Amino acid sequence: MLIRQIRDGLLREIEHQLVASGIAINYSQHLVVKIIAKHGPQMPGDLARFLDHNAGAMTRLIDQLEDKGYVRRKPHAQDRRALTIELTPAGDELWRRMSQFIERAQDLALRDLNAADRTRLFDLLKSVRDTLDETP
Repeated sequence: MLIRQIRDGLLREIEHQLVASGIAINYSQHLVVKIIAKHGPQMPGDLARFLDHNAGAMTRLIDQLEDKGYVRRKPHAQDRRALTIELTPAGDELWRRMSQFIERAQDLALRDLNAADRTRLFDLLKSVRDTLDETP
């Protein structure tokens, strides 16, 4: 529950910064931009699986981002029946700005921790994550 509350608090702070800067995107749209920015063009089905969306919901989400000018559909390089989704220059700029908001939110959340405490916190969280990843 505590981890969920921390996540929600970080998201509220990021959303507040997005709204204050005039950027109107929701969390799911933010995730699509983030995934593509970090991992390159993606197929819609892969994005849908990552977000746990069905195909229809993913299509609507991509449509919304495309209407805002942040992504575009392109034919897949090896499979002419498939499409990939990539960021436009506006999408790249959006990611640059969103990255700054994420960093500010993290800095705010951790401002009362010294460097040693931050390192210890990250080490503990990684340990919990790794334990869960190893559990069948």
